[in-house]
Amino acid sequence: MNCGDTSYIWQADRWPAMTYDAGALAPALSSVSRAQGMLLGRLADVGMALRDQASLAALTDDVVKTSAIEGEVLDVESVRSSIARHLGVDIGAVSPVDRHIDGVVEMVLDATSRSAEPLTAERLFGWHAALFPTGYSGMSRINVAQWRDDERGPMQVVSGPIGRQKVHFQAPPASQLAAETTAFVEWANQDAGQPDLIKAGLAHLWFVTLHPFDDGNGRIARAVGDLFLARADGATQQRFYSLSAQIQRERNDYYIELERAQKGSLDVTAWLAWFLGALERAIDSAQATLNIVLSKARFWQHWAGTSFNARQIKLLARLLDGFEGNLTTSKWAAIAKCSADTALRDIAALLELGVLTKRAAGGRGTAYELNLPGPG
Repeated sequence: MNCGDTSYIWQADRWPAMTYDAGALAPALSSVSRAQGMLLGRLADVGMALRDQASLAALTDDVVKTSAIEGEVLDVESVRSSIARHLGVDIGAVSPVDRHIDGVVEMVLDATSRSAEPLTAERLFGWHAALFPTGYSGMSRINVAQWRDDERGPMQVVSGPIGRQKVHFQAPPASQLAAETTAFVEWANQDAGQPDLIKAGLAHLWFVTLHPFDDGNGRIARAVGDLFLARADGATQQRFYSLSAQIQRERNDYYIELERAQKGSLDVTAWLAWFLGALERAIDSAQATLNIVLSKARFWQHWAGTSFNARQIKLLARLLDGFEGNLTTSKWAAIAKCSADTALRDIAALLELGVLTKRAAGGRGTAYELNLPGPG
């Protein structure tokens, strides 16, 4: 259907034969491939335990942020615990995990760790069932593990208050989905000579344009893209960067570029250029995450022979994760759930060891920061 004078990409005569300017994308493609190689090369020089921690951090970010893009907030520690359990990574104390979080985790892990396996309708149905284990999206019952039927009207992406909603996109009618999804799956499993990074961007756009499910289309589209990104990473089955996290950081631009591509011609060069740029920025962010993982490892290795109490371990872990604001005695007491005198004794012991150092916090307070050991 048309919305005003606007036509959609799926209405083009030659759809789904999307095209792109390979020459125009070559520099971006080369830059992303180089960034991938640098990250994987750096990770090859660290031990398996640190690679596990880096992968755990990236996957946790991916699961949390792919849901956040849709406005759903997941508990970070529960997500981390679920991923650690599925991967067999020891993280010490674990948090409770519900069926919904487990489902999102299972979808992401299936897409990334089994990326070499064919993408089928049954596999997509499995991902959808994992996202909606109760058969409900919020308070609404939805069709799970089957294509939408448009019983409630055409599938539209809208924004704004009821009565004044703006239609950003309208998907193909349900009557076309059998043929549309068959064409998509056949293409996904063929080797047409396209680089996997390009195929990831095309697959993301194609799937989210079909919008074949009642709900969860964005999350599944990103999982489909992740499958091809995992193939591009080669032999490793571990994930060390999160495109979903980068999309969440650039959410407004993401929706603008997506809408522009879905209302444009079959030449999707501009979409792929944005996709590759976001991917490179995601890999750059992964380098920063790896710095944090390595810094944590050096810290605990440096102080391996020192005995800390449970409160000190908890607060030191918080500081290593990037504590916001100034750490003061009162904040220590609040987080550790202890008295101010106990907090002061904990801090004094760490100051004497050289684990913490003092710095002026401004006003009448004193703040403390970690004394991080250097490399080597």
